Amino acid sequence: MSHLQKKLTLYGLTMIAVGSCIGSGIFVTPAQIAGAVPNASLVLAVWAIGGVIALSGALTFTELGGMFPGSGGVYIYLKEAYGEMVGFLYGWVILLVINTGALAGLCVAFAEYMKIFAPGMSEGTKTGIAALTMLALTGINILGVNVSQGLSNLFTGLKLLAIGGIIAAGFIFYDPNRVQIDFSLTENIPAHLPTAMLTGLIGVLFSVGGWHHASYMAGEAIDAPRTVPKAMFLGVLIVITMYLLVNLAYLRLLPLETIAGSPRVAGDAIATLAPWGGQAVAVAIALSIFGTISIYTMSAPRIYFAMAKDGIFFRQLAYVHPRWRTPVVAMLVQVVWALVVLLYFRGLFDQIITFVTFLDIAFMGLAGAAVFVLRRKQKDTARPVRAWGYPIVPLVFVLISAAFALNTLLERPGQALPGLGLLLLGGLVYWWLKRQGNIYK
Repeated sequence: MSHLQKKLTLYGLTMIAVGSCIGSGIFVTPAQIAGAVPNASLVLAVWAIGGVIALSGALTFTELGGMFPGSGGVYIYLKEAYGEMVGFLYGWVILLVINTGALAGLCVAFAEYMKIFAPGMSEGTKTGIAALTMLALTGINILGVNVSQGLSNLFTGLKLLAIGGIIAAGFIFYDPNRVQIDFSLTENIPAHLPTAMLTGLIGVLFSVGGWHHASYMAGEAIDAPRTVPKAMFLGVLIVITMYLLVNLAYLRLLPLETIAGSPRVAGDAIATLAPWGGQAVAVAIALSIFGTISIYTMSAPRIYFAMAKDGIFFRQLAYVHPRWRTPVVAMLVQVVWALVVLLYFRGLFDQIITFVTFLDIAFMGLAGAAVFVLRRKQKDTARPVRAWGYPIVPLVFVLISAAFALNTLLERPGQALPGLGLLLLGGLVYWWLKRQGNIYK
């Protein structure tokens, strides 16, 4: 048997969308963003722009999710719009760059925050904890989608409570005599503002990325044509609201220059109120990252599963365990490659998120443009939900995504070019497999 069980509810899918976004980003990237745009109003503006990108993407993907309510998500959208090769390349970079890179970075961040329990932890021990976490959660998620959904709901709820606590602290305990917030647009404005804003978006888009993971689970969703689009939209709305509020809380608890120099801004912010605050928040962050790792080990292998069923990659990736009803081989292939990435990039969190986000946003923009392509190519295909604000909203998503990708390539070539190299390698692999007759039979 090669079919998946349909047990995921709207609430479960929304928690997957929310949980895939809220991981380590909101707790570690504010320093990078404040460094790129050292002005309180601009910091909030960058987060708002990231929210516009994500929300416009979710509104665009609602149409695509309704048209193709099967497992595979963005891979299916790209293949239907641009052909087999583009679909293959997306699955290729998801496996070699985007998801495995994010998974490796999350595991490193989780292990870093575990240092609160062992301050003298060596780098080797930290890497070992990261690897064991990845392996353990993959093993748990192999046991079935009900287990996965339960973990997603539990840890997403915990991380939302933690962020809610930070927001409450920022608004209740704000002391204007200790922290002065300057929202004027006259001081500390970067010389090349558009470039600085786009650079700041690297951390923002890494933090909001992941909402489309709900679409990967569509093959296991109840009433997928309606629940998947709703889950993506609701997930983004929840995440952006929380992010704007928590960043405002940071600004009310810490001076902007302190935020820019703090790799653990959440802990430092709460530590201003209580000496144990930093440790308490570190535990909350660790739980948040742990939950996100769980979701990542569960959702992306469905892409490889869908590709294998289409005749791409190795046929073993389409294998579904007869008892657990999960794509076991796809999940194991992912964790092995993520371990390779982990060992190669350990300790380079900032570089990893640039490496990941560059190709992720580039392909998301291409998938957003698929709405325009498919309205011409597949006029008669049923659309239970249509993209809101068409054509303006999808166009905004595509154009901002393209500007971000181009700026990253120009400003951070050291992280962008390796991804392009792997993309080129994927094209050669596709050509070889196609010539051998091993795909799309």
